[in-house]
Amino acid sequence: MIKEIVIKAEGLTKRFGDFIAVNKISFNVEKGEIFGFLGANGAGKTTAMRMLCGLSIPSSGKAAVAGFDVYKQTENIKQNIGYMSQKFSLYEDLTVKENIRFYAGIYGMGRASAKEKMNNLLVQLKMSNEENNLVKSLPLGWKQKLAFSVAILHQPKIVFLDEPTGGVDPVTRREFWNLIYDAAEKGITVFVTTHYMDEAEYCNRVSIMVDGVIEALDTPSNLKKNYKAASMDEVFLQLARGAKRSSD
Repeated sequence: MIKEIVIKAEGLTKRFGDFIAVNKISFNVEKGEIFGFLGANGAGKTTAMRMLCGLSIPSSGKAAVAGFDVYKQTENIKQNIGYMSQKFSLYEDLTVKENIRFYAGIYGMGRASAKEKMNNLLVQLKMSNEENNLVKSLPLGWKQKLAFSVAILHQPKIVFLDEPTGGVDPVTRREFWNLIYDAAEKGITVFVTTHYMDEAEYCNRVSIMVDGVIEALDTPSNLKKNYKAASMDEVFLQLARGAKRSSD
C-alpha cells in the first residue's frame, strides 16, 4: 500500500550570505508518521523547520508541505499545519478556556464546534477544574500539554513541534508523548525536534543533521544497528562528534 507523502524536500538549501545553514537536504515524511528531526545547536534543524513551515523562503531546492509549495503557497501551508514553539506559545494572562476559544477563532472554527472541542479537550487533559484559571498559574507540564492540544485543535495535516518537552519532568514527558501517539493515530503527521535522545526512540524514523546536512535517516532500530550503538544517544554522539558549528 502506497502511503501519502505530506512533506517532500529535494535539495532544500538556505544561505545567509556566504554561510550555508541548510545544505541540499532531501527527505520525505509520510502521513501519520512521527518523524524526529535531530541535530546539535548549529546543525541547521531550526532553519530547515522554518522553511517547511512557510516562515522562511529557501535559497534553492524544492519542498512541498501538505501538497503546497514552500515558495509560492506559504499561506496555504500555514492553514494546514499546527506549530508549537520551544518557547511557550499560549497567552499567560488569559484563562485556559479563553486560550482555547482564542485559537479556535484563529483557526476559523464555528462556535458550536469550538465548544465541543474545548469540552472534550478539557476532559482529555483532566483540566476541567482549571478552565477558569490563568494559564500562568499552571505547572509547566500542564502548559506544554495544553499548548500541544491547542496546536492540533483544528485537526491539521501536520504539526511541527520544536523542542516541545524542554524543561519538564520525565513523567510529564511521557504523558506528552502519549498525546503525540494519539494525534498520529488520528492521521496527523508529527514533525518533532528534541534534544532528549530517549525521545528519538519513540519516533517512527529519525533524521540527524550535522553542519547543515542530513548525515543519517532511518528507524531508530536500524540506526542503532548500523552504528553498532546500544542507544540513540550513542548514535547521535558518533555523528555529532565531528560537527564544527556552535550555534543555529
